[in-house]
Amino acid sequence: MKTSLMSAETASLLRIASRLRASGCVFAEDEARLLLSAADSPEKVEAMVARRVGGEPIELVIGWLEFCGLRIEVDPGVFVPRQRTELLVTEAITVVRAGSVVVDLCCGSGAIGAAIANAVPGIELHAVDIDAAAVRCARRNLSGLDAHTYTGDLFTPLPGSLRRRVDVVVANVPYVPTGAIDTLPREARMYEPQHALDGAVDGLDFVRRVAAAANEWLAPGGHLLVEVGERQVARAASIVETHGLRPRISRDSELEATALIATQPHG
Repeated sequence: MKTSLMSAETASLLRIASRLRASGCVFAEDEARLLLSAADSPEKVEAMVARRVGGEPIELVIGWLEFCGLRIEVDPGVFVPRQRTELLVTEAITVVRAGSVVVDLCCGSGAIGAAIANAVPGIELHAVDIDAAAVRCARRNLSGLDAHTYTGDLFTPLPGSLRRRVDVVVANVPYVPTGAIDTLPREARMYEPQHALDGAVDGLDFVRRVAAAANEWLAPGGHLLVEVGERQVARAASIVETHGLRPRISRDSELEATALIATQPHG
């Protein structure tokens, strides 16, 4: 009886993996296991497989992803955190201490803020996104933490009491040049909000806006961390220098990630 059951489960796994592979999924068997574990009935399995075969990101189909060792919930229509963004977390936790005031701009699902707070307990976290759906998702992922969430454009909704008190701003801003949006994977183009991807003509409009406002919010010696593309990093560094911040570049070849860390001088 047990052997027969296991054989049925294996057959189901292989059947689903075959469908996923035929639709272009590279990690078909891994995704098949995720779908089977996420569904509580054959009907739900079928519905989820159909969504994935149709091109919907696996993270949106099952409703979560792993980020920095945490299970992060993500809703349809909300930007899916990328593994390369873990570099921002790695760099942030080198300068964050218990008691630090941290702002997660363009927070999306709240993955970055949650990961930083998990690594460095005792921070005061503020998370902002212009998309109300993203803020609702972030609020769930940040529950149980000393976290405050806001809906609005960049720094605009933050309380004035934070001016010149923020120790670290982490901003995973949109940085894809408008002309390159059509070259993104189909999953991103069809199922993620364009406002979370499009950084205007050269991809750096949000970097300019954040850098221009950072001095108003950062404490002396505070840090601004942003993710950019490798081809954009020299220009991004020049932008933050224009606003009086000292840039440093961090790269991770395994994650294929580039981060710009800009520091507010003391005094």
